Amino acid sequence: MRLLVLGGTHHVGRAFVEAALARGEEVTTVTRGVSGTPVEGAEARHADRLDPRALRTALGDDEWDAVFDTWSAEPVAVQTSARLLSGRAPHYTYVSSCSVYTWPIAVGSDEGAPVVEGDPSSTDGSDYAAAKRGGELAALAEFDGDVAIARAGLILGPYEMVGRMPFWLKRIAAGGRVPAPGPYDRPLQYVDCRDIADWVLGSRPVGTFNMVSEPGHTTIGALLDEVRAVTASDAELVWLDPETVEAAGVQPWTELPIWVPPTGELAGLHALDTSAAAAAGLRCRPMPETVADTWAWLEREGLPERPTNRGGGPMDAAAEARLWAAHDAATTTTTTATTTTT
Repeated sequence: MRLLVLGGTHHVGRAFVEAALARGEEVTTVTRGVSGTPVEGAEARHADRLDPRALRTALGDDEWDAVFDTWSAEPVAVQTSARLLSGRAPHYTYVSSCSVYTWPIAVGSDEGAPVVEGDPSSTDGSDYAAAKRGGELAALAEFDGDVAIARAGLILGPYEMVGRMPFWLKRIAAGGRVPAPGPYDRPLQYVDCRDIADWVLGSRPVGTFNMVSEPGHTTIGALLDEVRAVTASDAELVWLDPETVEAAGVQPWTELPIWVPPTGELAGLHALDTSAAAAAGLRCRPMPETVADTWAWLEREGLPERPTNRGGGPMDAAAEARLWAAHDAATTTTTTATTTTT
């Protein structure tokens, strides 16, 4: 197959290009050419997708068997590419996000859950959820072939730009006492970027899908234990209950990447209905493989620059200090209560 990847040098796009080339496909990428890691074997073309003339020139008169688009900023870029590629490819996959669902995301939400407003012609990419929804609408309205809207949940694996798994790998590798948000058996839901690629290449899905593993693909305890094993760390994981994390004022998901409490408005982030994607062929690799391969990549290449429209980063030393203070206070309170009772 001849495949066109709009992007292709960062995270999901890079994983898709590598997977396609490994299958013997012919791949063309279109990027600005100023960041990321080009994949050897792909034909690299360059254009700013916000410049319709430049994109038209880069595409030329070529046709492809499928298009894969990972754009996460101004929706107008998806609108332009979908228009230009109509009639020149039979299939268009747009990698969206479960962030398009209105907040808070209800536990068990499927693809019919309410979504935010989006404008396919918008030139504003500052609101990540609205931008992704605008991209969805643009692909659906402008492309005249089959369209897959892949609403990714938490994406992990090599090449991760947001730095969620890399945070835990680096922090646990550094050793010492590490605050671990519990409970230990808190179920997690995520997708490895390479599983997205394998799914699209193997299944050529059509429709809208929550593209993430089943809830409970692993747990926070199993994940952090595997991180400790892979990094050969002597770190001590000290498990903190959600109440202690809340008392410290340290934010789940952002400052404590991957993890959210099992109850409350964030709980739906690890409890989406993914039956449609599973029925369409999505298969998720074992968690230890994702951890090991992410560590190998991080050691080899280091962490790339973080996207500008993704909010705050993982916890710093001050946030960790607040966790320890809250932990010590909770331990003291428990000890005092036990002594008084005795």
